[in-house]
Amino acid sequence: MTLSQLRLSVAVALGKMAAFLSRTFRFGGGTTMPGRVAGAVEPDVVRRLAAQLPAGVVIVTGTNGKTTTSRLISQIAQAAGLVAVHNRAGANLSAGIAAALVARASLTGTTRGDLGIFEVDEATLPLVSGALAPRSIVLTNLFRDQLDRYGEIDIVAARWRTALGSVSPQTTVIFNADDPLVADVGTAHRGPTIAFGIADASCGVGVVEHAADARYCYRCGSRYHYEAVFFGHMGVYQCEGCGWRRPAPQVFATDVRMMGIRGTEFTLRTPAGARPVRTTLPGVYNVHNVLAAAAAGLHLGAGLEIIAREIETFAPAFGRAESLRLDGHDAVVLLAKNPAGFNEVLRTVMREPGELVVMIAINDLTADGRDISWLWDVDFEMLTPANAPVIVSGLRAEDMALRLRYAGVQGSRVSVIGALSAALDAAAGAARPGARIFILPTYTAMLELRRILQRRGLVKGFWEQ
Repeated sequence: MTLSQLRLSVAVALGKMAAFLSRTFRFGGGTTMPGRVAGAVEPDVVRRLAAQLPAGVVIVTGTNGKTTTSRLISQIAQAAGLVAVHNRAGANLSAGIAAALVARASLTGTTRGDLGIFEVDEATLPLVSGALAPRSIVLTNLFRDQLDRYGEIDIVAARWRTALGSVSPQTTVIFNADDPLVADVGTAHRGPTIAFGIADASCGVGVVEHAADARYCYRCGSRYHYEAVFFGHMGVYQCEGCGWRRPAPQVFATDVRMMGIRGTEFTLRTPAGARPVRTTLPGVYNVHNVLAAAAAGLHLGAGLEIIAREIETFAPAFGRAESLRLDGHDAVVLLAKNPAGFNEVLRTVMREPGELVVMIAINDLTADGRDISWLWDVDFEMLTPANAPVIVSGLRAEDMALRLRYAGVQGSRVSVIGALSAALDAAAGAARPGARIFILPTYTAMLELRRILQRRGLVKGFWEQ
């Protein structure tokens, strides 16, 4: 064994030990620390382990939908007979990717798997794309999110262009044609591309929302004219100045039927044919996630029948329309972390019949973004006509309560309970028989809520799902 091979073997062994200790002593799920440990011993651990995957690597990046999309791609790949190495728990920085590879490596440094499927933080793409040498990159969307960390979406798009400029011309870029900035980045790729999008205006909101992040052409600065708006700035658009328009998607959805929290039905249309599908994933935004995964699955060589079947059987990831029973009531956890995503979640909830209780949990830790001014761009006015109790919790519960007051939600309906455990109990206590509870947390609040629910035996640890 050469010194280089020995170093890789030691890195993997120590990484595996870190994972074992982390889970044994409940320091966490062992989803990032093993990668940090292994990387300290062998800085090139990601490149060396990923290079051994015979079917290559698929990267999934974007503001929203990374976890759901990458999980569905993984499920499709597994059904097509490929053994996937996947950062399934959503640890999407460099250490999380390294940890996923270490978990599937032998003690001699041999990667056991066919294909890597890695969710990658949108700002991290330039840092890992070289080491992963992807066969395909999936670009889901760009929304304002954690402005104190990422800056404006134009900055993230510039980083993506840099990353795509350094990957192989054989890399296929799979991009969301309905997002003007993502489409602008995707179409500039010098290699093969696959565009996906929605071709049914009836499922959209009809007008560009006030919080939309893309109103002007990135090529000439003129205003976009929208023929259809699905949500946020997603839609069918054309520049009124230079004429640049939404690319025609090769993988697209027609005949879309929204069924609230129960999911969505649509016809999946691809170069390989068309199939009617039903997904348990709710909201228009999840139609995009399914289309992205279908396009990636086709590129991997999966048949359309396999893809359609896996879409039908796919279960939501933790915190993303995850269902559970809370003190005898049906409850659903819907992650909401930026204006566009929160608005879609609220629309989905407000479509639901019957009585409901809404719990909103807002944190402002680093992974959420310290700046919570984005709450004022969310259309909480949607809650005003409902006669539902609203429980607000988390580190910024008071700020959320103030936002609801300005939205016109009656103060008598709003309860401010900072502690998440007590807020869960209050939500269950406010629910009358037959009422459902909708829990809308930001990212770190969602993780804390799941730890509480796990201790109560209501959910599994996120790394076990």
